[in-house]
Parts: sequence; C-alpha cells; structure tokens
Amino acid sequence: MRARAASGPERPARMGNSSLKMIQSGTDFARYELGELAVLALRDGYVDMPPGRLRQKGDRPFGAELPGQVRLVDGKLRLSVNAFLVIEQGRHILVDTGAGNAWHPSMGLLLRALAEAGIAREDITAVACTHTHTDHVNGLVAPDGSDAFPNLEQLFVPQEEVALFDRSERLARFRQRCVPMGNGFAVSDHMVAVAAHGHSAGHTMFAVPSGGEQLLIWGDIVHVPSIQFARPELTWELDRDQVQARSTRAQILDRAAWPGMFVAGAHLDFPGIGSVARDGDAFRFSPL
Repeated sequence: MRARAASGPERPARMGNSSLKMIQSGTDFARYELGELAVLALRDGYVDMPPGRLRQKGDRPFGAELPGQVRLVDGKLRLSVNAFLVIEQGRHILVDTGAGNAWHPSMGLLLRALAEAGIAREDITAVACTHTHTDHVNGLVAPDGSDAFPNLEQLFVPQEEVALFDRSERLARFRQRCVPMGNGFAVSDHMVAVAAHGHSAGHTMFAVPSGGEQLLIWGDIVHVPSIQFARPELTWELDRDQVQARSTRAQILDRAAWPGMFVAGAHLDFPGIGSVARDGDAFRFSPL
C-alpha cells in the first residue's frame, strides 16, 4: 500500500437519484450497494453513558438544563456501537471491530452480526481502525481469546496511535500486522484515509467513493445524534482535544452535506448510514 496526497473527500459527481440502496437487513446487520461496492453495517451493541459526558463550550457538563431533544434510557445516553464492512472486488475490509468482551456486556455482537449476514470471519483479511479506543479495536480478539479474524493480513492504524499495540497485552499479538496510515493513505482502490483529529490523537475517517457518490465512514465525529447535528458545537467529555474535535466536526458536517455524499457513524443509531443536510446554521441527519 502507498500513501497518496489528499486534502479530504472529493465532491461526488452524481447529482441525480441515489445509487446507495439497502438491499438486505437483519437484526444485527444491513447490506447496502454503493456503485460496484457492497457495504455492510454491523451492530456490535450499545453502551450507556452518563449525560454529563455531553459537554458545552468550556468543557462544561449539562445539569438540569440538558436539552429536551436528547434521548435518555433510564437516565443515560445510549450510544449505538457500529462497525462497517466494505467488500471491494472480493476483498473484505472491516472498519472498526467493536469492543469484543473487553467492556460492557451490552457489546461484543460483531461476530454474531457477521454470521447473520453470511460473512465468514475467515473472509476478512484487512481491518482499518478509525482510532484505537476500546469499542473500536478490542473486537480483534474473540471471546475465547483467539484471533477474531484468523486470516487478517493488514491492520491499518492511524500513525499517531500505533503505539497502543506496543503497550496493550491484549493487542500486542497484532503489532507486526499494523500498517501506519496518515492523511491521504490509500487503504484500497476505493478507500482513502482522511485525518479527522480531535476525538483522539489520530482519529481518522475513510472516504469511500463509488458510482458517482461517496460514503464517509467517520468513526466518532458524532456521539449523540439526537443533539449534535442540531448543535454541532457540543463535544464529548472523552474527546482528547475538545476544541479540535468541535472544529473537525463542523468541517466534516459541511462536507457531508454535499449532494451525493453519505455518512456511516460508529455511534449513529443502528444501522448508522444516512445523509446529512443543512438546516440553517445547523444540520440534520436522515437515515437511509
């Protein structure tokens, strides 16, 4: 693989009816067609977080004034945890792996989702990580401790975050398969890494163009979809750099609102794929 220069996603060519279509779905997966590609949304589960994780400017938590449109489950923010599989000319590239059994018991469904979709674990030869937080990389290990993807050849990791594999006892076995990537790195003919820093040191999204349209698999750009599209200035307590995360989100939402552009989010309500439109100075998300 080689890097190539890229300042960000290119403007899609298609301006008419969308070619991105859901063609099959189940409990834990949804399959889409995007031009010549197949894209699968895979449900790893969900995680419930305290409302105070959602932050106002100045890293201020919400108290009783939490906006009414924020959806809570038993007083908690419920975040979907999704991964996405891109199938390109028979090559299976998994974007993020979920949490495996390394965090809450409400997660770790990725292997079940793959099986429901009729995808064998052995088919996946490449994994691309948006970043290295627990709910994005720990699914590399199956619940029985074996490799979740026994034929894994390449593990694409943001260059700023490769060091995790040197210090993690759980993930050290994958270090020799790590391929560091920076902005503009070509993961495949149809997938390019785009720097989207702020949530983590190397947070990265993937631009996937095909059929005159483009899908942005954007990782953790939005954590709480019920409010952060309408108020993109709101950040997440666990953002490494909240100012940068806010700026990055504004830039990416602006790009995502182009015609012919779609997004896939790790924490958008499953299946997490849809379109973004401007709504005055804010944005709105429409599931596909």
